[in-house]
Amino acid sequence: MTGICALPTTLPQGRCGPDPKDDMDVSQATLWWVAAGLAVVAELSTGTFYLLMIALGLACGALAAHLGLNGTWQVAAAAAVGAGATALWHWRRYSQPSSLPARENRDVNLDIGDAVAVSAWSADRTTRVQHRGTGWTARLQPGFAAEPGPHKVVAVEGNWLVLAPTETAS
Repeated sequence: MTGICALPTTLPQGRCGPDPKDDMDVSQATLWWVAAGLAVVAELSTGTFYLLMIALGLACGALAAHLGLNGTWQVAAAAAVGAGATALWHWRRYSQPSSLPARENRDVNLDIGDAVAVSAWSADRTTRVQHRGTGWTARLQPGFAAEPGPHKVVAVEGNWLVLAPTETAS
């Protein structure tokens, strides 16, 4: 007997624990779950949402293994769900209207749409305006007359505001 057992054992040859020579049995489902987990880790590392769709397919392969389907059906389920989810996400992403460029997008720059007062324009269609408590250099959006008065910020280019008259700014 190897070691001292606190309880009577039913293991062969009077052993008190598992035989270190025994191989660990890893099921197919376990391999699918590990692959899905690795895909999620890769997605978290890269930020690629498509890898989550692939991980979803791998999880379906694991579920197919739990259902007792053979390897061919497991791969088919993983491929169908993974490819289908990826294609659906790709279609959804590109079917939506594209957003404005960052310089004109209020979701990116909260200055867009703010009102400013222009007292005068220079000959080169630039001016200095007070905005958020500090002085900014601004230029007039092409296509508008350089007239003083209320204007709106329509874009931010570097540290320059691009302005349009309030009546026509959208």
